[in-house]
Amino acid sequence: MNGRPTAAAAGKIDVGGDVTANRLGFGAMRITGPEVWGDPPDQERAIQALRRAVALDVNFIDTADSYGPEVSERLIAEALYPYPEDLVIATKGGLVRPGPGQWVPDGRPEHLRRACEGSLARLRLDRIDLYQFHRPDPKVRIAESIGALAELKDEGKIRHIGVSNVTEDQFREAERVAAVVSVQNRYNVADRSSEPMLDLCDLEMVVFIPWAPIEETGTIPALMAAARRRGVTERQVALAWLLTRSPQVLPIPGSGDPDHVEQNVAAASIELTDEEIRAITLAAVSR
Repeated sequence: MNGRPTAAAAGKIDVGGDVTANRLGFGAMRITGPEVWGDPPDQERAIQALRRAVALDVNFIDTADSYGPEVSERLIAEALYPYPEDLVIATKGGLVRPGPGQWVPDGRPEHLRRACEGSLARLRLDRIDLYQFHRPDPKVRIAESIGALAELKDEGKIRHIGVSNVTEDQFREAERVAAVVSVQNRYNVADRSSEPMLDLCDLEMVVFIPWAPIEETGTIPALMAAARRRGVTERQVALAWLLTRSPQVLPIPGSGDPDHVEQNVAAASIELTDEEIRAITLAAVSR
């Protein structure tokens, strides 16, 4: 790619022991319309963003049936099918969208089965490499929800199971039913509330996928200073910092703009000094 940095610079990560991806992925929530609802304002630009990511060696794409709803998965297939051999597409089920800005948990086994089969059809896949339970439903035991995913895995429709937006107790309940290979929780340099889950993933060699990985970057002076010194953006430094946090971290910055995708991927080649890492970490903790 004409000497441009690619996602390969982030190194590799194992997902479930038999799937490997470069450790900087692409989150496909933002290729939809405002409030993650409907089609994007410029569909061709969104398609080009997906293609730019793959051209830059991004081979892990995270999506969900609720993004649009259904829009993100449909555009992924439109942009990239037939898929490169090494491309890992992770999707999620367990949230329904009555309208813009509305996200309602539905962890019923029958819903999750319909959601998974719908995702398979839209993505044009026979099997989803990583299927994640999007959010625990307070009306349904996690064991029942994960049990439905375990059945789908036994049927060959799912390769690996992940969970999202969980506490340690919820994670433990899920893993008593089936092997859980990933956790996707909100985590970034400013919001460290999921630190205990990241530590658990680090110890148990579970992939940790931080969502909203580059929000609130303008509130950390040490991060802003590192960006100025290097002539890069604060978001790029935030991604570089996440990559230093643990080898189990797989950031998934997203964008519907091909040029922003390229900027995000370039963060994989930024090597922060120990002093910069320490300053950014301590500044975030002291907030």
